[in-house]
Amino acid sequence: MKKKLLLLTLAASAVVAFAAKDPVLMTINGKDVKLSEFEYLYHKNNAQQLEKETLDEYIDRFVVYKLKVADAEAAGLDTLESFKKELDGYRRDVVAPFLRDTTVIDSMEKEAYANTLHTVEVSHIMRPLGNGIFDGIREQMFMDSLYTALKNGADFEEAALKYSVDRSVQRNKGKQGYVLPGRFPITFEEASFKTPVGEISKPFATPYGYHIVKTLSDKETKGTVLVEHILRLFKDKSDSAKLVAKKEIDDIYTRLKNGEDFETIAKAESQDPGSAKDGGKLPWFGFGRMVKSFEDVSFGLQNGEISEPFETPYGYHIVKKLDSKPNPTFDEIKEGIHQRIMMDERSERPRLAKMEQLKKELNYKIDPGFEKYINETLKAYGSYDSTYVVDVLGKSTATYCTFDNVKVPISRFATRLTTREKSDTVLAKYYIMKQAEAFGGEEMMRYYQNSLISKNPDYMNLLNEYHDGMLLFDISNKKVWEGASKDTEGLAKYFEQHRADFKWDAPHFKGIILKAKNDSVMNLVKSDIVAWNDADSLTTKLFNKYRSNIKMERMLVSKGENALVDYLLFGGAKPAEVDKKYSTAMVLEGGLQEQPEVVGDVLGQVTSAYQDELEKKWVDELKTKYPVVIDKKVRKKIK
Repeated sequence: MKKKLLLLTLAASAVVAFAAKDPVLMTINGKDVKLSEFEYLYHKNNAQQLEKETLDEYIDRFVVYKLKVADAEAAGLDTLESFKKELDGYRRDVVAPFLRDTTVIDSMEKEAYANTLHTVEVSHIMRPLGNGIFDGIREQMFMDSLYTALKNGADFEEAALKYSVDRSVQRNKGKQGYVLPGRFPITFEEASFKTPVGEISKPFATPYGYHIVKTLSDKETKGTVLVEHILRLFKDKSDSAKLVAKKEIDDIYTRLKNGEDFETIAKAESQDPGSAKDGGKLPWFGFGRMVKSFEDVSFGLQNGEISEPFETPYGYHIVKKLDSKPNPTFDEIKEGIHQRIMMDERSERPRLAKMEQLKKELNYKIDPGFEKYINETLKAYGSYDSTYVVDVLGKSTATYCTFDNVKVPISRFATRLTTREKSDTVLAKYYIMKQAEAFGGEEMMRYYQNSLISKNPDYMNLLNEYHDGMLLFDISNKKVWEGASKDTEGLAKYFEQHRADFKWDAPHFKGIILKAKNDSVMNLVKSDIVAWNDADSLTTKLFNKYRSNIKMERMLVSKGENALVDYLLFGGAKPAEVDKKYSTAMVLEGGLQEQPEVVGDVLGQVTSAYQDELEKKWVDELKTKYPVVIDKKVRKKIK
């Protein structure tokens, strides 16, 4: 109890200190508005306005803004599930920057770029991820022991042949080849590039298994090249087949030396079906993309130079180098690097870096007695299963970890552990201690996130702004915008009361224009109009009879707004083409109207004016409905 009281006293002292720095500027309907919140919105508003408001002008507008929010809260709009869901989503978006160390992204981008300037050749040993948690732990422990053996001099190639589950190990004895950025899982790529030549990496995991990498060589990349080639394939691997291919390629080389066109010969003689049709031209490629002999020749030539015939595992080639480009600069590929980082597991590292930073700031540590407690309880219980997790760890009040004077009990940590699998005590301890460090950091991050609203004014102000902005939109839509547009009776009444405010400067045509495909169709239409003489169903009858041969369009336009109406009613020139489908037109219904006759003639203007009136009445009601108190002393502190 004394410890709890001490924590409450410390928390209260922090709140008092924070309040002293951030006094209440005003109270609206009993709800306090802090000085920091007002100044945040005041300065943000002024930065966005072309014409700056005075402080008094902004205070008046701010009060109205808060009154509307108070009305929304009084209406219970903030209790709706739809509102809560949207606010929770925004809260996650807003808090994200506060939970990341963004400087880490810059260093990752530069490291990724540095890896593009060289390539490494590696061998690896792979073990499966295991079936289930504890099977996976067995594999991890095996890889840890294998790593120790390799560091003590065990032969890597022999270990690969004996233990690796890579399907190609019997053929390549673990040799993976060159590692190029973007072609391997990022953990494999980074382990390969960070391990010095001749050394082995510590065990690591990818989505495919657990690995140990040995770096064999490290070579500088040479940009990219563009080449075309001629290939004569080996029919088989026999010496006689190679001799035939060699004679064929030598004959082609002689023809090239005598001046024949490379692309013409490639189209006719090359046995590479992918490139022959394009005169032997291959896509741009960089180091590590082709077999070594082909790559060495291609990069070794000068632009425009043709190689002598040479052998690869596929046959004999002649290469002509067309062009080359140096490695791209950091700025040229930065965006692509950034996108790749954000799509793989590196995107999590800024958050993990922030976690490490907070561990120092909040004095995070695993309780010194935690490991001893695990050892003793596992030994006493004899094994690991769901009962041990629920009845032993789940009921423990002993401390698991501490941060910022907060103690997390072992019972809380127990919720992290699996209860689906059983294990011996050795594997269980390995598993528990691995989970302990990860879970403690996550608990600390949750605590930090929840405390942001009281400890970080920037976060608090952003969240308040969105919360109030959502409520302002919802209540304004209900009271004014949607309220006005749906109030057909109110709109009509407002129009009748303010007819003088809605005048046209010029007559408008109001009615229906009918267009026909040709004069023959139009003559038939006119005959039917006279015969039917039925205004109520005329348009329906015409449509049912003529369908796509006519087009009827209801309009309300003034002179100059529609070329066809100008021609039919205002004496304008006949449009060169009435429509892509229709060549002739007539007024089917209506005519010129000097001034608006009904609210629908000027609906947009009436709706806008009616909304203004509703807004004014609403604000007047709010000022009498909800009390507003402004602290004049605090007002003087506004910066």
